[in-house]
Amino acid sequence: MFVAVAPPAPARADLAAALEPLRGAPGAPRWGDPARWHLTLLFLGAVPPGLLPGLTAAVGDAVAPTPPATLRLAGAGRFGPRRRPQVCWAGLDGDVAVLTGLAGRLAEAARGLGLPVEDRPFRPHLTLGRWHPRRPADGDLPERLGGYRGPDWPLREVTLVRSTAGRHTVVATFTTRAPSARA
Repeated sequence: MFVAVAPPAPARADLAAALEPLRGAPGAPRWGDPARWHLTLLFLGAVPPGLLPGLTAAVGDAVAPTPPATLRLAGAGRFGPRRRPQVCWAGLDGDVAVLTGLAGRLAEAARGLGLPVEDRPFRPHLTLGRWHPRRPADGDLPERLGGYRGPDWPLREVTLVRSTAGRHTVVATFTTRAPSARA
C-alpha cells in the first residue's frame, strides 16, 4: 500500500507532451503510463488487513490539517549514477513545504500504528520511467526536461492505494482544503 497525490489529468497530459520527444531516444528508460503517474507521499508495503481501518482513520487525520497548496510538475532528474541510472523522475515546484509536512504527518501516523516506515527525507518526485539494469542507458536524458515547468494545480485529494500485481486500487480518498482564488 501507499499514500499518494495524483496530479490532475491536464498536468499529466502537459508533462506527457513534453516527454514525447524523448520516448524513442536511444538509452531511454521504460516509460510509465501517464494515467498512473502519482507522487508517493508514503510507501507502506504490505499492511495487515486488521490495521486497515486504523490506517484509513490515521491517514484522514493526517490529511485534515493540510493547508491549501498549489503545486506544479517541474524539472527532471534521475536516481542512480549517470552511467547506470535507475529511475527517471519529474520534480515538483510550488507549495512543496505543504506536501513535505503532510508526508511527515503520514509517516508519524503509520509509525503510531506500528507500521515500518523508511527513515529518510521525503523527496517529492513523480517517477516517469525505470531503466533496465542490463540495457544501455542514457543517464543524461533527464537533463532534456530540466527546464520543464508544467501548469499550476491545486492540491485537492490524497489517496490511500493498494497495489496488487501491478494494479492500483484506491482504498480511500481524502479531500484537502483547496486554495482560494487568486486576485
